[in-house]
Amino acid sequence: MWIYEKKLQHPVRVEKCDIAMARYLNAQYGGPDSELAASLRYLNQRYSMPTKKAKGLLTDIGTEELAHLEIIATLIYKLTKGVSPEQLRAAGLGGHYAHHDNALFYTDANGVPWTAAYIQATGDPVADLTEDMAAEQKARATYEHLINLTDDPGVKDALRFLREREVVHFQRFGEALNDVQDHLSYKRFY
Repeated sequence: MWIYEKKLQHPVRVEKCDIAMARYLNAQYGGPDSELAASLRYLNQRYSMPTKKAKGLLTDIGTEELAHLEIIATLIYKLTKGVSPEQLRAAGLGGHYAHHDNALFYTDANGVPWTAAYIQATGDPVADLTEDMAAEQKARATYEHLINLTDDPGVKDALRFLREREVVHFQRFGEALNDVQDHLSYKRFY
């Protein structure tokens, strides 16, 4: 059970409409290394973790990734608020408009819909945690690329916050990996 506080984990300020940036942000909304993929991966993998610490960490980070998904959704919404179908078509989003109007939809920056094939759960806690560490590094790199694509200070601020959380998650997954490896190497005598 979670307690949901009805505010974003980090404030989102957008200075102007930027349809192209909103499109790029879809990489972190519905792409293979997106906040959606991370959240679902971690919340699913927690069931096969052998230690309470690893299970708790995957639950905590998976839940935080949902909060990050809200931040990305808010950025996209604010960057496209009030745009016309003509503006969407001019930005290469005519197909999106045809299917979804101005609604958000889980796609990557190229319009490819999100798929469960983006995530993995092997049942091997070492393999899964190692994949999770790699996923955090890919998300960090994507945030760095997104920061380079905008000149909006508010958007940059939100993206920097999200990038730093990816670094923290990478470190925490490393700690969980050590915990699991210690657990698995412990000799049990009965």
